[in-house]
Amino acid sequence: MSQHKAQQGYFTFAQNTSDVDYLHLAYLQALNIKVTQRHNQFAVAVDAATRAQINEDHLSVFDYIIDITHDFNSPDSNWRLANEWQVFWLTPFKETIKLESDVLFTRSIDHWWNAFRLRNVCLSTGCRNYQQELSTVRKYRQVFDDNHLPDVYNGLMYFRFSQEAMQFFTTARQIFDNWSEVKMHLTGCDEETPSTDLLYALAAQIVVPETCAIPSLDFINFVHMKPGINGYTEDQTFSDVFNVEQDGNMIRINNINQYHPLHYYDKKWMMKNFN
Repeated sequence: MSQHKAQQGYFTFAQNTSDVDYLHLAYLQALNIKVTQRHNQFAVAVDAATRAQINEDHLSVFDYIIDITHDFNSPDSNWRLANEWQVFWLTPFKETIKLESDVLFTRSIDHWWNAFRLRNVCLSTGCRNYQQELSTVRKYRQVFDDNHLPDVYNGLMYFRFSQEAMQFFTTARQIFDNWSEVKMHLTGCDEETPSTDLLYALAAQIVVPETCAIPSLDFINFVHMKPGINGYTEDQTFSDVFNVEQDGNMIRINNINQYHPLHYYDKKWMMKNFN
């Protein structure tokens, strides 16, 4: 039976932890995509424990629920990124926009599909602050700079079923499987399990970065609400520091419309305001 059930759609992972209900974040993301995007098929990948929490509300909005049969996450850890390289083999779509579950859209990005199709794999390049400016902050990117890696983000990425995409994700898996050896060759890397951003940057570097991103299309990225990128301290949240408003689908931060996809990062803000 063919893996692919539809031409194009969005995909995220939802594996609940003791701190975060990722299934609910994925549900809210799916609702958001349904009202902002014309192409809005949505798939979520879940582990067995998270699947057991799926209810009628979830079933009404998720087009596909995919079981993660090989779970590489530690059951006692809140780190839930170890399975993300499996997306190539899990997606039900021939063309996939893969998102982290804490990303929202305030307007349609349907026109981005045509730009994404210039590549078989397209990772976001750089990120933006809430003022919509391309960020120059390197606080979270030292290992990328020290090792001359492409400044890519997996929070929003595209790939289509192709030999090149298979090569990319196979390379990511090989890096993941051999991480203890790989990290010995990296300057300043102390990650016991690789972040997906770092994993994909290394895979892109091997596959050839020019084929995995389109830096000249500087709109293919998102607003990242990490503290250092937006000028507040790590013990604060952006809703503590800024005035945040919702007007229909639009989200305003300090009266600035967030036209780019919003990687809100602070899961508690979402759970508090969008239940």
